[in-house]
Amino acid sequence: MTTDHQRHPCEFQLLRYVPDPVRNEFVHVGVLLREQGEAQTDVTAMELRFTRDWRRVRCLDPDADTTLLEGMETELRNRLRSDKDGKMMRILNESLSLNIQMTPPKAYLAESLPAGVEDLMRMYVDPPKRERMARLSGRAAIQSAMRSEFEHAGVWDLLRKRIPASDYTRPGDPLRLDAGYRPNGVIRMFHAVSLEPGLDLAKVLAYSAGGLRAGVERVEKASLELTAIIEPAAKLGATDEDPDRLAMYRFGVETMEENQIRVLTTADMSRVAETARRELHV
Repeated sequence: MTTDHQRHPCEFQLLRYVPDPVRNEFVHVGVLLREQGEAQTDVTAMELRFTRDWRRVRCLDPDADTTLLEGMETELRNRLRSDKDGKMMRILNESLSLNIQMTPPKAYLAESLPAGVEDLMRMYVDPPKRERMARLSGRAAIQSAMRSEFEHAGVWDLLRKRIPASDYTRPGDPLRLDAGYRPNGVIRMFHAVSLEPGLDLAKVLAYSAGGLRAGVERVEKASLELTAIIEPAAKLGATDEDPDRLAMYRFGVETMEENQIRVLTTADMSRVAETARRELHV
């Protein structure tokens, strides 16, 4: 059994999402844990973690841009890792938005930084077990699977997220592609397209594909490989036992493929992430 003598003195701060500072309602969304003493100037002696389950944030603020919050985690982690002067608080103050606040530091004894972050996330950030029983579905479930595999491959922080289609089409285009990267002369973009609620998402991406491809060639001087990540057919009950649902599923896939969109399922994500790992030389 680990004793306090075997634990490391640390301090932690909680990150809160505060949509309305006047009402002072908040949800804990992350933890920053770092070793005390001289190790505070060592950028490796720090762990930052945001939640992966944004349902409580959406309950507090239905208009919350959770994808932007996820991007904030990546930006903040990258800035802390490149902190050569140990000026962590300055970086935090510059990086956090008005809607994200940080609590004062508190002492904490940790067996290790990763283990400590896990414990603190369970205590303060992750929803209770009864709330987690409601499983993610639709696009949220696909996005979660994509992120998990990219993180497992160690490339998530290297990807560009929420890529505005308007960068390549024209102003006003509301579409944002979930993730992408550029290995060489090709840009790979990935977008979660759930066929669970119907075919609208598939049609939107199919409609946008031609303009995106032409825009990428014009702006980036590169070709575009656009990949839609969907649910496996069986997960949606799209089988021979339900021919109508199967026909709809096939129509969605074929509509995207006819517009030169590569269609893969969440079951293919480990292979996709491994390819990204090789191409990004991780």
